[in-house]
Amino acid sequence: MPSDPGFTTPREFPRGAGQRLTKEELDPAVRQAATGDPAAIDRLIALITPVAVRYCRARLGGRDLSYLSADDVAQEVCLAVLNALPQYEDRGGSFLYLVHAIASNKVADAYRLVSRDRSEPVPELPERPLPGQGPEQHVLTLDLGARLTKLVATLPPLQQEILTLRIAVGLTAGETAEALGISPGNVRVTQHRALTKLRALITRDGDLVQ
Repeated sequence: MPSDPGFTTPREFPRGAGQRLTKEELDPAVRQAATGDPAAIDRLIALITPVAVRYCRARLGGRDLSYLSADDVAQEVCLAVLNALPQYEDRGGSFLYLVHAIASNKVADAYRLVSRDRSEPVPELPERPLPGQGPEQHVLTLDLGARLTKLVATLPPLQQEILTLRIAVGLTAGETAEALGISPGNVRVTQHRALTKLRALITRDGDLVQ
C-alpha cells in the first residue's frame, strides 16, 4: 500500500451525479482498497478526501494550528484511514463511521497540540473575499462568521456535529446517521432542535441580525 496516495485539496469538491457515501457505495470500494489495489485505493481516497477536507475546515475554521492547516489535518485523516484498512472488519456498520471517528480524533489532536504550546501564536488565516466584495464587506463577513461560530459552539456536542456534517460537509441525513452510528430520524430531530436553538440565539443577539 503506498504511503503517499497523492492527495489533492481543491477549493471545491462537487459530487458526481448519484455519488453518495452510503454503506452500499463505500463497501465495494473499501473491500477492493483493502487488497492493496492502487486503482481501488485511489477511488476510496477520491470518495473520502472531500468529506475529510470539508469536515476539518469546518471544525478548525481558518486557524493555523502550530503549522498545521485544516487541509494538513485532512491529509492526516486520509492517511490514517488507509493505515486502518488492513485491520478494518465490516461488522454491519458503515465505513463512514470509521472515517468520522478518525477525523474527529485528528481535529482534537490538532487542538491539543496547540494547548501544549501556548507560547506559539495561533493566527487567524484571512479567508479570501467573495467576488465583488470590497475590504469593508469582507471584514463584516468574517466578523459575522466568527460570531455565528461562537453561537454554534454553545450547542450540545451532538448538535454541533450534526450541523457540521449536514451543512458544512454536505452529507445526507442517512450518511450522517451512518457516520455517527445513530438513526436518520434521530439526525433529523436533532438537526431541527439545533437550528431552532440557533435561530433563537441569533434573534437574541441583536447585532447579528442587524
